[in-house]
Amino acid sequence: MTPVFRTLCMATLMAVTLAACSYQPARIDPEPAVIIGDGQHGHGNGNFCPPGQAKKGNC
Repeated sequence: MTPVFRTLCMATLMAVTLAACSYQPARIDPEPAVIIGDGQHGHGNGNFCPPGQAKKGNC
């Protein structure tokens, strides 16, 4: 084995070893997502249109 190949193998082995030590599984919360409100915006009679959308003709 050449010294360069041996150094490359040792560096690869060290990187794999360090990567295996820092592994943590994903943490998933068992609680459902928090939903605030009922999805409707309180803008009076429901005819509210933001200025940018009105200019685009989306209202």
